[in-house]
Amino acid sequence: MDASKDLLLIFTRNPELGKCKTRLAKTVGDQAALDIYTFLLEHTLQITKGLPATKYVYYSEEIWQDDIWEAGIYTKKLQQGNDLGNRMHNAFVEGFDEGFEKIVVIGSDMYDLSQVDLEQAFRELDTNDFVIGPAHDGGYYLLGMKRLYAPLFKNKAWGAENVLQDTLADLKNEEIVLLDMRNDVDLYDDIKDIEAFQAFLKHMEE
Repeated sequence: MDASKDLLLIFTRNPELGKCKTRLAKTVGDQAALDIYTFLLEHTLQITKGLPATKYVYYSEEIWQDDIWEAGIYTKKLQQGNDLGNRMHNAFVEGFDEGFEKIVVIGSDMYDLSQVDLEQAFRELDTNDFVIGPAHDGGYYLLGMKRLYAPLFKNKAWGAENVLQDTLADLKNEEIVLLDMRNDVDLYDDIKDIEAFQAFLKHMEE
């Protein structure tokens, strides 16, 4: 395994009030949603900074120079495209064009994810062409591949509950590994029973 040929893509939203975790914000309010997302970004930093791979952070709106993503560890880029599929496709194209052999993309709202999970994803690509981390909501929290397969990024209702199902249909004849199912954070129900988030939800009890 040559870690210098491994690339991790981290897709993030710029953490701004009223612009992130909007579905969660409908229940907990804009400030709590921002605080929770900031907490999730910090968690993503902790599980990726020591990963033996090149790391690109793709911002949704604009690149911020002075934030948690240290320039010596992360290369900062801007997402390009009119929907999530287009944006991910363009990031994978760029990575393969630069000579990377195994590329994995994750979001930045996965409290349920660890560095060990990411290491496993890259390891699975040693013997498989594709790896997917299925999410409880019917989507996926991780997608990895060692060759570009454009259909994965097309004709998907991003955010809908059939994204994983449609993606697996695209890959029915391919060598693929599914990781353990995990829970991403989009709604209040995703966090209401998790101890780490209780400090952000105290105002809900008042």
